[in-house]
Amino acid sequence: MSGNPLSLLEGVRVANVGAELFAESIRAQGGRAAQVDWKPPAGGDRQTAGIIERMSACDEANERAAERLQAARPTWIDVATAKDVIPGMQDRMILHSGPPIAWERMSGPMRGAVVGAILLEGWAKDEREAERLGANGEISFEPCHHHSSVGPMAGVTSPSMPVNVIENQAPPELGGGNRAYCNLNEGLGKVLRYGAYSPEVLDRLRWMREELGPALRATIRAMGGLDIKNLIARAIHMGDEVHNRNLAATATFIRMTMPHLADAVGDGKLVARAARFISGNDHFFLNYGMPSAKASLEAMRGVENCSLVYTMARNGTDFGIRVSGLGERWFTAPAKMPIGLFFPGFRQEDANPDIGDSAIMETLGLGGFVMGAAPAIVQFVGGTPAEALRATNEMYGITWTRSRDYTLPVLEFAGAPMAIDVRKVVETNVLPIINTGIAHRQAGIGQIGAGILRAPEAPFREALLALAEKMGV
Repeated sequence: MSGNPLSLLEGVRVANVGAELFAESIRAQGGRAAQVDWKPPAGGDRQTAGIIERMSACDEANERAAERLQAARPTWIDVATAKDVIPGMQDRMILHSGPPIAWERMSGPMRGAVVGAILLEGWAKDEREAERLGANGEISFEPCHHHSSVGPMAGVTSPSMPVNVIENQAPPELGGGNRAYCNLNEGLGKVLRYGAYSPEVLDRLRWMREELGPALRATIRAMGGLDIKNLIARAIHMGDEVHNRNLAATATFIRMTMPHLADAVGDGKLVARAARFISGNDHFFLNYGMPSAKASLEAMRGVENCSLVYTMARNGTDFGIRVSGLGERWFTAPAKMPIGLFFPGFRQEDANPDIGDSAIMETLGLGGFVMGAAPAIVQFVGGTPAEALRATNEMYGITWTRSRDYTLPVLEFAGAPMAIDVRKVVETNVLPIINTGIAHRQAGIGQIGAGILRAPEAPFREALLALAEKMGV
């Protein structure tokens, strides 16, 4: 034996599970130790772990559903007026983000966006009358998700607004033929989706309805359609995660559409106004990416015994999910508070709880799930490039498959983690990561920053048990 007691640990490599003190002791004696953040399956709940083991029938169902998701081919085909194309849209109806919610429980930014939409539609002459209409039941409120639609942040969509029409052009036998809808992106700052409704906000929305929407309609009809899936795949290779970073996607969108806009719209000044607005809004593409994700995920809705999530959404009060094998049923928990970076003059105390349908991007496997391929996003939402890469690697542990089309150069072109499995979320105790914009908690102020958070645990556990019960497990 050597006279030096430390020599026993020279060259030793240890993976330590449990108390980190043991790893520290090994390092102190010259060994190499990696701390493994291990937790017992299902948080140590043996009954839940046993249920998960007996849900193997989900595997075949998940394969069928995931193939539909992989085959989806979302394509931009039109711009139309919401009440003319959104299924079930009525004259005095306002769609909103997230799970169902009544006026009494709406957060400040959600109420502000509703007030703005009522004023835009001309249903009220001022803010006070708009609030009265919202409170007394004269306006019906329904989730965008109940009408094949999505909307960022408050997600408010009213009958006269122009909406993008996205069609899944996959074969019918793979769930194709469905459509999804989303309003147009207003830009950042004081905008309706963050609850602002000042005269400048409403004037911008009127211009979008009267000029921008028709100009884009003429553009896409002249193009004959635009493959959004291909555009997203290219943008990821250029550093976007296609939720809070859409710089490359918007730039590519501009390059592909501007010649057709110039040809299709005879008014040169209108072409210039539209081009300036789109090119000045790095987030413009988000409202194409979101309905494309929605159309793709809807293709796997309603697959018997399927444990894959096809909806994650927040309304500023509640967070909710829906699972393929459980149809339209929502599983909800209180929305959590995003932690991130704030614009000058604002602090964490000013923030509203998480809000928006834009978590549809993470549901698809983009956004926070591929932050590792978009290191610049941390300058907007906080964190470091190394943390973003770790988050992406972690998401592979809770998803069923990897995308064949959305690949990540930083991971040697591995496919993005795709199709959240409630079984894996509960078993591993790893929760989906979401990056998001942050709205002020008071109506009328708008966006105050951007950040990151984890989804609440309860909806995934409740959905798992509900699916097990339905399966007879």
